[in-house]
Amino acid sequence: MSSIVKAADAAQFLSLVPRMLGFRPRQSLVVIPFDGSTSLGAMRFDLPGADAEVDRFAATIIGMVCRLERADGLAAIAFTDDPAVGTELPHADLSTAIEVRADACGLRVVDLLTVTPEVWGSFYEDAAPRSVADLGHDDEAGDQQAGATLPEVDEALTEATDSALEAFGDAVRILCGPEAAGGLASAVDSCRFDPASTRVDPQALAAVCRLDDLPEFFESVTGWNAASVTAYDLAALAWCLRRPALRDIALVQWSEGMSAGDEALDGQLRWEAGEEYPTHLAMRVWGEGERPDAARLSQVLDVVRVCAAATPPSAQPGAYATAAWLSWALGRSTHADVYARRACEIEPEHGLAEIVRSFVAAGHLPDWAFRR
Repeated sequence: MSSIVKAADAAQFLSLVPRMLGFRPRQSLVVIPFDGSTSLGAMRFDLPGADAEVDRFAATIIGMVCRLERADGLAAIAFTDDPAVGTELPHADLSTAIEVRADACGLRVVDLLTVTPEVWGSFYEDAAPRSVADLGHDDEAGDQQAGATLPEVDEALTEATDSALEAFGDAVRILCGPEAAGGLASAVDSCRFDPASTRVDPQALAAVCRLDDLPEFFESVTGWNAASVTAYDLAALAWCLRRPALRDIALVQWSEGMSAGDEALDGQLRWEAGEEYPTHLAMRVWGEGERPDAARLSQVLDVVRVCAAATPPSAQPGAYATAAWLSWALGRSTHADVYARRACEIEPEHGLAEIVRSFVAAGHLPDWAFRR
């Protein structure tokens, strides 16, 4: 998001940074690219370790700034737990490396700042470091990982969702046969209801029948209220997110629209029949294509986070991995890594979760993050 930065001095500028980010960064380098006096958002990176190659780290950062349309300058702020030594601020080598790389790429450096637990200062000022009390920081504010905490869910909803998931599985076996746990084709096959079977909760049967039109079901998720979603809604969603074929259709559709979901469904069915999967749909998951509607993805992310919070551990990896991808697509790589790690803690080598973790580790962002 672009915004006009109007700060009288460096202290006022620093006081605005946590508001821009939505959290108070810790052990982080925050880079704010500029188009003139207009900020082009903010990027947060973990500070490099003591044995890291600072020049390479700085080159990666400046390279990302250069990918932004119309970026002609930047400010960089190191938020560190390391103390200042006298008047010497920590991470001076990093600031120097950023300055050198920026100059080589023709980018102006607005400022290079460091904030420690006690003081802050600018590498472009001769003044001694000043107290962080001047910045008006809220000591109770959460850091970059605070927003990744799952919402609190009523115990009654958790119990109801657990029961709904069990009934949903029974309904799938009755309507679609035992093989429905496998491929997509069997999961959306015509119903083969057996009236002699053990009675299953009618709500579960109705929930399974909603999956007869998968794109319609996934589109309905974009309108759910995370605060009032029902147990059977969550059961149906969790069941889908546990199955990579269905989950990938959902990711494409949520990020690109219902027509893309129809195409992804058709492509998946054709792939299971032995044809090639459409490359442009696969690349969508890798961050290629037009920028998604952020409000739409955020709405779905809220629901998926409730799904992860309300379901039993066996059903959580799919929801966690989906939350990781949605967070990554929204530019929240720190949150994405938290969710992906949780998925892998329950289900080691979870495919999507490991992909997202590799994205974060490599500093790979969606291509649309660099375009207006």
